[in-house]
Amino acid sequence: MRIVNPSFGLSATTGEKIALKPVNWASDAIALLSNSKPNARELLAGIREKLGASRKIDNIDFLSKNSASQPAPKDVIQEIAAKYRGALLAIAD
Repeated sequence: MRIVNPSFGLSATTGEKIALKPVNWASDAIALLSNSKPNARELLAGIREKLGASRKIDNIDFLSKNSASQPAPKDVIQEIAAKYRGALLAIAD
């Protein structure tokens, strides 16, 4: 499994230290990633609605894997890393 922190991407192999800026869950762009299992989209829609009670939701977007049995495609992972500061994943039925 490869975990990507979109706030800074992948560091160089030189071991360079990169300062991290925490995610501001009240305003930063958030990706809601569905694993494509039954009810995953509905679960994430409920989370988005709940977040809407305390923040604007126009920068909270839905993305999904092609299949629950396959990893997320590289282009989806790269899109999340490039466009979003945080991601919430639906990983259960």
